[in-house]
Order: sequence, then structure tokens, then C-alpha cells
Amino acid sequence: MAILSRSEAKRILDKVLKYSRADEASAQLAGSETGNIRYARNSVSTSGIVNDIELAVEARFGKKSGVATINEFSDASLEKVMRRAEELAKLSPENPEAMPMLGPQKYVSVDGFAKSTADITPDQRAKAAADSIIAAKEKKVVAAGYLEDERSFAAVATSKGLFGYHASTSANFTVTMRTENGLGSGWAESDVTDFGAMNTGSTSSVAIDKAVLSQEARALEPGKYTVILEPNAVSGLVGYMMSGFDARSADEGRSFMSKKGGGNRTGEKMFDKRVHFYSDPTNLDVPAQPWTDNDFMRLQRTDWVKDGVVKNLVRDRYWAEQSKGEVVPEPNNLIMVGGDKTTEALIKNTRRGILVTRTWYIRMVDPQSMLLTGLTRDGTFYIENGKIKYPVKNFRFNESPVIMLNNIEDMGIPQRVSMWDMSAMIPALKVRDFTFSSLSDAV
Repeated sequence: MAILSRSEAKRILDKVLKYSRADEASAQLAGSETGNIRYARNSVSTSGIVNDIELAVEARFGKKSGVATINEFSDASLEKVMRRAEELAKLSPENPEAMPMLGPQKYVSVDGFAKSTADITPDQRAKAAADSIIAAKEKKVVAAGYLEDERSFAAVATSKGLFGYHASTSANFTVTMRTENGLGSGWAESDVTDFGAMNTGSTSSVAIDKAVLSQEARALEPGKYTVILEPNAVSGLVGYMMSGFDARSADEGRSFMSKKGGGNRTGEKMFDKRVHFYSDPTNLDVPAQPWTDNDFMRLQRTDWVKDGVVKNLVRDRYWAEQSKGEVVPEPNNLIMVGGDKTTEALIKNTRRGILVTRTWYIRMVDPQSMLLTGLTRDGTFYIENGKIKYPVKNFRFNESPVIMLNNIEDMGIPQRVSMWDMSAMIPALKVRDFTFSSLSDAV
């Protein structure tokens, strides 16, 4: 029962809302079937399937709100969960920022469901793991990987007539390869909607090559370097930056988007003119749920930065009313427009620089400048005259993605990566004057 059709979901939502005695009510129904396989030290350790479905009901009396959840759907259970939400609403304090629930919305149609992912079998998961493990054994390295696939649906409704339904699939594979002597480490990821597009053996080969090449790393002095950041390295920094694209925190003077003297920096050129970020739930590379999780606002294509100019900041309905601005919902995906070069081509065009596989353990240093600190990991290499010369020890960096996106020298072809709780299309970037502040002995 974890995956319901549009009509089945609507029937449950309509029924539970009919039990409402509140001023307003909403209901969210979500279900998923998630499969996984995990392995370490070249041996499978766990595998399983999880089925789950849950109904969340919100009841409101004025600005008082209560939420209750349930995972059984008899008439008596549906009435019970609504009564419980109403009881909690009457006991709760008023929310001064509560906005009226939305009525009917015209959600865009999203093609985010792949049959090959929905129909994946345990045998296919086992083969995916085997392809990775066999590749590792052939190169005498040690593999640790995790594959998770999911088919899911979400349906939402309000007592004012709103209804939405969205079905989706996804599969994510990550793998770390370590040399037997522990001196080399490589990592790679594959994130897809269609499991048929995933090749765990090929992805594993990338991690294996990095592991083998990263042995006997040399120490370089910290400082400012030209770097080639692979897509996963870029996404770690950009993900933090996009969390600051919030109109309220900017208007209240709490972020790097705050403008001196008040207001925010919408309309200002803050980045290299080639920088273009946008969101679009219908994007076939990274399809996404076409409404927001909090109050079911309709999502559509939205530019965040274009030609280096800040075009939009997230602004919920309450802050839009307070600031007399336009409502801009929070996105469920992110696309960064890139160039037409492979990472290999970026390396070939680099006289001296450092290749970074990925960034991790990133923390905020200063929200006013979006200064971040973090570490490189799983394959960091010195480039000389267009070739990888030798591996180098990992660095701690202190850098702002705002500065990084002003120092772009070249851009690669965008690739799909997982970014926090969403999928994104991100290119590799060649950037000058990237600041490495110290060395790390971790591989």
C-alpha cells in the first residue's frame, strides 16, 4: 500500500477533510518503497526494503494550529486523526505569522517517474554491488559503497479545494575506494531518476583510479591556488550559499544578501557574468516535486542569478505581505548553467593548479560574507602543464562561494549531484585564487 494512485490518494484526503470541524484544514499523504544495499571491505553487509506511508493532518482555529499523523486509513482512524489535530490546535498558542491556507493551485506536470527504478529487484541491487566489488578486487583496492533506490508519491489537499499529486523515482550510489595500504582514497557518486542510466562499475572505476593515484601524497604549502573543483566539490559550497538566498534574513540584516542601509541585494551584480542559477521542477535532468513542503505553494521556473545579477530571493507569503514584495517559493532543485568542457579538458588547459574531488565537513565562519571552512577529500592532485603531476595532501580551505563565483576562469559540463536534500545540476569550475589555509593528514 506504500504507493497509491492519484485517485486512491484523493479519496483518502477528501474523506479525512470531510471530518474537519476546524476553520481550515489540510492533509498530506506520502508513501515510499525504498530499497538499499550496503557493502564494506569488499563484502555486502546489509540489504533491505522499507515500505512506509503516512498521513499528516493540520487543523486550524484562527491562528492556532495542530498537527497529527497516522498510518492507518479506516474511516474511524481518519476521523480520529482529525479530532486529535483539532484538540492540539485548541491547546496551542497563536502563530502571529500564520497565513490562510491556499485554495486550488495549477501545479506543473512533472515527468519524474521511471519504471526501471520502480521495478528494481534485489537481484539487480546485488549485481550493482557486485560490479563495484569485482572492479575493486581486480585493482586490489577496498570498496565501501551504498546504493539506495526509491519510488514514492506525495499528495496534498486543503479544505479550500487545493489538491496535488506527484509520483517520483530516484536512485543514488556512492562509493569510496581505499588502497590496501591505506594511503590512497577515491570517491564517486551517481544520482539518477532512471536506474537504467546507472552503471556502478563505471562509477566505481572513477573512484578506483583516484584511490590508486592519490597514494604517497606530497605536502604543498597552504595559500591561494588556481583550482579545478569537480561538481561535488562545487555543490558543497554552492549549497551553503543558496541557503542564504532568503529575503527575510537579508532584509533583517542577517546575511550576505543584506544591503547596507537596509533591504537586500536583489538586482545587484554580485558574481561573474557567466554565473546563472535557476530552479525548474520540470527539468528532465533533475525533476522535482512541483510544490513547497510547508504550504503547498506552486513551483515554476525561477532564476536566482542570471548574468551574475541576483534576480530573486526566497520570500514566503508572510514576509511578502510584510515587506510588500513578491512571493518567491523555496525550490526543490537547482541548476547551474555551465560550459561545454569535460573535467579532463579543464585540466589540459591548466598550467599549474590543484584538482579537488570533493569538499566535506563544511561549516559557516561568517554569514555576512558567506565565508566557509572545510576540507578536501578522496583525491586531491597537483596539475602542471595540463597533466596531473602527483597527489597532494588534503587542505583545509577558508573561502566564500561569493568570491569563488567571481574568480571563475572556466566552466565544465553540468552533472547531476545530490545537494543537501535535493538533486542539482552542477558543473566543474576552474577558479583562481582559491584559499587553502592549512594541511590535513587525512586521506
